[in-house]
Amino acid sequence: MRKILLLFLVTSSMYSQSEYPQDYFRNPLDITLVLSGTFAELRSAHFHSGLDIKTQQKTGLKVYAAAEGYVSRIKISHYGYGKALYVTHPNGYTTVYAHLQKFSDRLEKYIKECQYDKETFEVEVFPSADELLITPNEVIAYSGNTGGSGGPHLHFEIRDNQERPINPMLFGIDIKDSRQPFVSAVYAYPKDENATINGKNERVPLRLIPQKTGDYKVEEITAYGNIGFGVTSYDKQDLAPNNNGVSNIQTFFNGNKSLEIDFKRFSFDETKHIKRLIDYEYFKTKRSRIQKLFIEENNPLSLYKDAYDNGYIMVEDSTSSVFKTRIRDFKGNETWVNIPIQGKKEALEIPEADYSNKTTIYANQATELKTGLVTVNFYSNTVYEDVDIDYSVSSDTLHLHEDNIPLQKNFYINYDLSHYKPKDLDKMFIARLYGYYKKPSYVSTKRKGNTLSAGSKVLGTYTLAMDTVAPTITPINFKDKKWLSKYRYLKVKIDDDLSGISKYRATVNGQWILMEYDYKTKMLVHDFNDNIVKDTKNDLKIIVTDNVGNSSTFEATFFRK
Repeated sequence: MRKILLLFLVTSSMYSQSEYPQDYFRNPLDITLVLSGTFAELRSAHFHSGLDIKTQQKTGLKVYAAAEGYVSRIKISHYGYGKALYVTHPNGYTTVYAHLQKFSDRLEKYIKECQYDKETFEVEVFPSADELLITPNEVIAYSGNTGGSGGPHLHFEIRDNQERPINPMLFGIDIKDSRQPFVSAVYAYPKDENATINGKNERVPLRLIPQKTGDYKVEEITAYGNIGFGVTSYDKQDLAPNNNGVSNIQTFFNGNKSLEIDFKRFSFDETKHIKRLIDYEYFKTKRSRIQKLFIEENNPLSLYKDAYDNGYIMVEDSTSSVFKTRIRDFKGNETWVNIPIQGKKEALEIPEADYSNKTTIYANQATELKTGLVTVNFYSNTVYEDVDIDYSVSSDTLHLHEDNIPLQKNFYINYDLSHYKPKDLDKMFIARLYGYYKKPSYVSTKRKGNTLSAGSKVLGTYTLAMDTVAPTITPINFKDKKWLSKYRYLKVKIDDDLSGISKYRATVNGQWILMEYDYKTKMLVHDFNDNIVKDTKNDLKIIVTDNVGNSSTFEATFFRK
């Protein structure tokens, strides 16, 4: 295995971005691979960075290393990837395995020693290259449902030596797929106030007409000026009903290529800009993602190729033209959308907008909004373009438009609390009001003196909230003074109904014990196989603290032989 380390030095310098080795990486599971999520699939605020592989609706399937290498990173977190393992290989690539139930015995022993050393469930470690070597076909973990997973599956990635995720199917990971992508909607967009589509200067839905071939045509439109198009499209594999993401989109105007969007690789730094690819306002109001086939200003995504005039087309009066879109999945199955266009210049009366109650947020400069004891700061490049928003403050409630404008980074809210009683300050936080009943949701809040501050990437309604109620702690599978000799696990449910759980700590006879936390089930679980609990009589103590510092303590005695 020491030869592996030499290979890293020799081959990593030879690595080329344009070459993807075939038959180097094996399937990470020994079952037929069926996907619930494809690479670069559109998610709420990011592109999906790997393949979500179904695990037959259960946990505990053996997860194999895709190739030999060494464990370069292990991360365990309550959210996100949950339990995740990173293996770096001699060819310079790194494979990632996430939402795991547990690691193999030797890796589990290694990470638990780290957890007990640091006395925390959440850890992130970076073993050295010769510390945890991995052999070909080694079982490294078992599939699970940890972290932000919505159901049992294995999240699998391949990253290059710049930490950019790449579609694993480019390396020969095979998924059965003989089905064409499908299109559920097509829209046309005017680029500016001088453009029209079917007599309108706004986003216009177009009528799709399915063809027997699986392609589509659109009822002829009239247009004038610079316009663009958007599609809502999905792919389906042979063995799953899921609506997944497509692999490539190309557009053509009168036979000439206009734009290509290739979803084969991206960087984590750019994934937040998915908000610029989709029609964000439509997504937030209709819950459907329109992929814009044109590039607006301040769009830094690297997915675009061959962008002529940023994907927009110019339609002149009294001309006939055709716009076509080709949508493909990774296996090359393709679907065409054909849009005939008749140029027609039409008189258009655009009503003058009323901006009297609007506040402008500028893209290239800082903007500060201040009313009474509330201050909101938008720094330069928070918004993609200058926008006019609704803004008002009523008592302690801040109305900051609606969540239908995409933001690149956080804006910051500051509340002056000098008019509140000092005894109340420690229990106060900034909350976002959401849903029909405007339920408060905790926003990570910091206090400095009499000022509360919080950052957010989501416009909406915010307010001050107070939490004076401590979390609850409920034993699930035991009672005080119970014998637990035949039990493997100790289970406790913890909950907080307002600001949320911040931290917890459990000890037995004064010694820290590892309790794994699953926020989806609100469960804390200790595995007696950790062999920490050795005495017959054991005094358990659990302290749980919420995000404003309210704490609850649970104590009980249990017995084991």
